[in-house]
Amino acid sequence: MTVRTERLLLRPWTQDDLEPFAHMNGDPKVMECFPAVKTRQESVDEMHRIREGLERYGWGLWAVSVIGGAPFIGFIGLHHVGFKAPFTPAVEIGWRLMHEHWGKGYATEGAKASLKYGFETIGLSEIVSFTAVQNTRSIAVMKKIGMHRNPADDFDHPRLPVGHRLRRHVLYRLKKEFWLLLTNY
Repeated sequence: MTVRTERLLLRPWTQDDLEPFAHMNGDPKVMECFPAVKTRQESVDEMHRIREGLERYGWGLWAVSVIGGAPFIGFIGLHHVGFKAPFTPAVEIGWRLMHEHWGKGYATEGAKASLKYGFETIGLSEIVSFTAVQNTRSIAVMKKIGMHRNPADDFDHPRLPVGHRLRRHVLYRLKKEFWLLLTNY
């Protein structure tokens, strides 16, 4: 399954995506709001899990290409939240792009297409997104795509130890009904 936007192709992963994916995951700038950069093997394992999810559900975190341009710039899409929290079970929208492709609106464009897919094709009633409080760039994308935050929903990420600088996370939500209102303007 692929999703096409004006400038992007959200598509299944290929073996050719591994090297640029590993490079992206090893970039301290890209990974500044994650606990650490990833090793090549960690990237191999993550790509394998992402591909399994796409095969299992028919949707997930798609590899992203710029139409007529870069063959791989990162990933954007939807996936099941893999930990227990007050808001789970839930489907999250997420993205990670190579830093040279930041500031071009690609995350917003791909996220909007993923929301449409999630609400119209999958039939989800709500989609969430979350990140460390320091990740102002991703928070800006969440706002641009119409997601809303209730500070009472913010949480400490259960996979990060007490005292970790990234443990506190903000949670944004978007219900299908509100998304329909946004898309009808």
